[in-house]
Amino acid sequence: MSSLNTINKITFKQKMEMYKKRKGSLAVRMLVKLSALITFAVLIYIVLFILINGVGHLNAEFFSFNYTTENVSVIPAVINTLVIIVISLVISIPIGILSAVFLVEYAKRGSKIVNLIRITAETLSGIPSIVYGLFGMLFFVNTLKMGYSMISGGLTLAIMILPLIMRTTEEALISVPDTYREASFGLGAGTLRTVFRVILPASLPGILAGVILSIGRIIGESAALMYTSGTVAQIATNVMDSGRTLAIHMYLLASEGLYTDQAYATAVVLLVVAILINMSSQTISKRIIRKG
Repeated sequence: MSSLNTINKITFKQKMEMYKKRKGSLAVRMLVKLSALITFAVLIYIVLFILINGVGHLNAEFFSFNYTTENVSVIPAVINTLVIIVISLVISIPIGILSAVFLVEYAKRGSKIVNLIRITAETLSGIPSIVYGLFGMLFFVNTLKMGYSMISGGLTLAIMILPLIMRTTEEALISVPDTYREASFGLGAGTLRTVFRVILPASLPGILAGVILSIGRIIGESAALMYTSGTVAQIATNVMDSGRTLAIHMYLLASEGLYTDQAYATAVVLLVVAILINMSSQTISKRIIRKG
């Protein structure tokens, strides 16, 4: 134990001597630490700002099951948000994962088709959400006659998060060592069995990380959903009904100017919901990984 401490002390001394000789290294180290501190400080400031301005306006009426102009209840928006999340993930996860499997395991590496698909996915990731909203309105709402509905919003967001799920899954598959594939093939397994019994379970943490990021984007999305799912403040009884999510609910309350305090309270609920969903997703992913 003492020898280990000695090694650590020597390493630290060597680092300090290196920093003295190379002032650029010390400057980079301080810059990295400062950047991390600024990021953490901004996050804490935003969270405290939301809590200070919103917690005091939370009351029992704000969590009523039915929305009225007196209570401006947030519960319908919470339920609609969960419905949108489920619809979007059910559609985008299978397509995104299977697309990544094709690019990594079946397509010829370095082919023009693979490069074209990757460029397309990266391009889709950079398109503003308002453009997705206009596309969803023109295609799903008007052309397919779905109207302002939960299914229109879910399909639009599924297209929006599809590149994220596909790219994160692709990177997770690439990170799996080729020795896993070689060992599976050596035991007589085919490509399909190798993918679903060896590669996907090994890359599950990276895939779940992409899914969690996608959920966060769905929760905070408003521009795309205003043109597709609509702004009705009541609970959507089926996927063809219109309904507002938490982000839209907060935006509309703030823009009207009459419910600014309730908008801050909605921001608190949105923050709590996002944290709970992320924590639940991470807990589920850890359990799946342990069982695997």
